[in-house]
Amino acid sequence: CSAVEQRSILISIKTMNLSAALSLLFIASAEAFAPTGSARASTQLLAGSNQNPFGNAQSLEYTGGADPENEKNYGRLAEKLNEADIERRKILEEADRRERAAEIRREERLAKIAYMNDMPDSTPAGTVDEFMFKEGVQDQLDKLDHDLVGLLAVKKRVKEIAALLVLDKMRRKLGFETAVPSLHMSFTGAPGTGKTTVAVRMGQILAKMGYARRGHVVLATRDDLVGQYVGHTAPKTKEMIKKAMGGVLLVDEAYYLYNAANDRDYGQESIEILLNVMENNQDDLVVAVAGYKDRMDKFFSYIPGMMSRIGNHIDFPNYTADELVKIAGVMSRDLEYDIDEDAYATFKNYISARMELPFFSNARTVRNAMDRARMNSAIRTFERFAINGENGGVCTVADLKNISSEDFQILLDDILNADTDKRIFA
Repeated sequence: CSAVEQRSILISIKTMNLSAALSLLFIASAEAFAPTGSARASTQLLAGSNQNPFGNAQSLEYTGGADPENEKNYGRLAEKLNEADIERRKILEEADRRERAAEIRREERLAKIAYMNDMPDSTPAGTVDEFMFKEGVQDQLDKLDHDLVGLLAVKKRVKEIAALLVLDKMRRKLGFETAVPSLHMSFTGAPGTGKTTVAVRMGQILAKMGYARRGHVVLATRDDLVGQYVGHTAPKTKEMIKKAMGGVLLVDEAYYLYNAANDRDYGQESIEILLNVMENNQDDLVVAVAGYKDRMDKFFSYIPGMMSRIGNHIDFPNYTADELVKIAGVMSRDLEYDIDEDAYATFKNYISARMELPFFSNARTVRNAMDRARMNSAIRTFERFAINGENGGVCTVADLKNISSEDFQILLDDILNADTDKRIFA
């Protein structure tokens, strides 16, 4: 061979040696990273026409193994995947349900609009009197007139609210759009001016008109709503709200819920709960707050959110002496007593004198006076027939029902003859 051919042969031999060396290196590396005998059983190379979706080449498939942890991990993974699939299916079903509900509402809305457009303006809607008497609203207004003397402005406001509810129900019957009006109320006035009585009547009117499930009235004060330590206020407030649901919650002297001088007072928590309920549950609960007008105005200035949620502000003025005399007559009628005609003048003198003294409470003072007059009548009748033996000790029905001027004169004498600092107890 020539020198050139010999040189080519040497280069070929060196290249073959290098390739062999690299092949041995690759084989050694593959053996170093190959799985052990126990782990090698975990996977097997499968060849088949249906094993690999990408062709007929070999694919990897888990077939278990000797390590029990592998089975546990595989089971947990399967459970998680199954749970995720169920959760995803629930989400899709809920989305479909909401979409169907929205579609139904849209169809009903379009049908209602078409119905209202096709309805002639002359379609009879019924008479107001029919709704007033059928629903029992007029009966409640008559009872309000019967039970309360005076308070013409208050009665007028109650009748206005009742008129709104009646006309709203007539509109609803025809298919008009309606919305529950703001029925939360504020009653301001001195004690004994009829705030609780009006609240009871309003609750019954709301129940008759379908704006309250039960129409009852729950009276609450600060002691009923505010706790004495951290975590005590919320349960107390929610318990009172639960009792009042379906009716009226009347918070008397509501300004005591807020103490501006103490930032840590628990009353603020109760107010926040009430505000939330007034906003979110106004279709099932009417909240009425009551108290002196000047203090209630100050309370509203501290809690503007309360003021904005109340749509009906009713002020209860003090009664006049003549109105208080009429209230005494109403009380005697309800208690089945007969007041002598000349006794009314004596009672008016007494009540006029009592109005000049501190702690006067309008109808409550009249009620206390009537209780004392009944006691004086009982003492007088007992002395006549039991002690003195008048008419052989036999008294008539008229004697048992009678309240005379003498019974009221004792009350007036107590005021006129008592010491100045003791007159308020007369």
